[in-house]
Amino acid sequence: MATIDVQDLTLRYGDVTALDGVTFSLRDPGIYGLLGRNASGKTTFLSVLAGFRKATAGAVLLDGRPVFEDPDAMAQVCLIREGGDTVDGSENVEAALSFAQRMRPRWDHDYALGLLERFQLSPKKKVGQLSRGQRAALAVTLGLASRAPVTAFDESYLGMDAPSRYAFYDELLRDYMEHPRTVMLSTHHIEEVSSLLEEVVIIDRGRLLMQAEAETLRTRGATVTGPAEAVDRFATRLQVLNERRLGPTKSVVVYGTFDGDHRRQAADAGLEVGPLPLQDLFVHLTGATSSEMAMTAAGSGGATGAGQ
Repeated sequence: MATIDVQDLTLRYGDVTALDGVTFSLRDPGIYGLLGRNASGKTTFLSVLAGFRKATAGAVLLDGRPVFEDPDAMAQVCLIREGGDTVDGSENVEAALSFAQRMRPRWDHDYALGLLERFQLSPKKKVGQLSRGQRAALAVTLGLASRAPVTAFDESYLGMDAPSRYAFYDELLRDYMEHPRTVMLSTHHIEEVSSLLEEVVIIDRGRLLMQAEAETLRTRGATVTGPAEAVDRFATRLQVLNERRLGPTKSVVVYGTFDGDHRRQAADAGLEVGPLPLQDLFVHLTGATSSEMAMTAAGSGGATGAGQ
């Protein structure tokens, strides 16, 4: 088990501030969602967490110890990044697994071989000859089989087709239940993974926007639809994130405490209350557009620089 304390974390690249005073803690094993738009600071944070980058100010502590330049602490973190750059393309899949076995003290080689079979990857095939989806499948295999106390997937499964992604989600949940640890998923496929997430950390423009239990976020967001005047009267007591109007009918996205009294008041006013998916709530909270999310989830050209 590992605890993560992020203390006033700041990282700058020249005149660009990728992370600006980020502070939060992860105390318990769990599957955590790390959410943010492109260039929000997600990849930068994960690079600092894994000890790949030195913070400009502040710190990331793993069990109370700074990660950077601490080999023992760094060995506790397995970061699997997007793009299949986890292993050398000149070696074969079997060699990649052997290297991971030497580097990861909790490595489960039999489990890794089983994952290769599930993802239909030949151990003898050169990594450089794998398709994008196959490289992604190899990457998540290395992450799952590492059994590292902190395992982070930074869009590493983006190149996988839908059946392979869902196979990964199933394996992640099953293996986490058998071997609890801290798992972080940085993803734009929010709706696909929302049922896995116990807690969500949202970073926006380099700053911590929100840390909350996923179930809390689901219950706090709602859509309210009905006659415009009735919707406006009802919504004055709530934070309105978005609104649309078509003739006399209005629909608003609200965020806040939405208990049974609110629902009874809405029903008395003739209003319809609907659930708000986690991805839609994220879109409204960060100001992202639905088309942005769709394009990024499809892997069609989101930013992949250090400040992501």
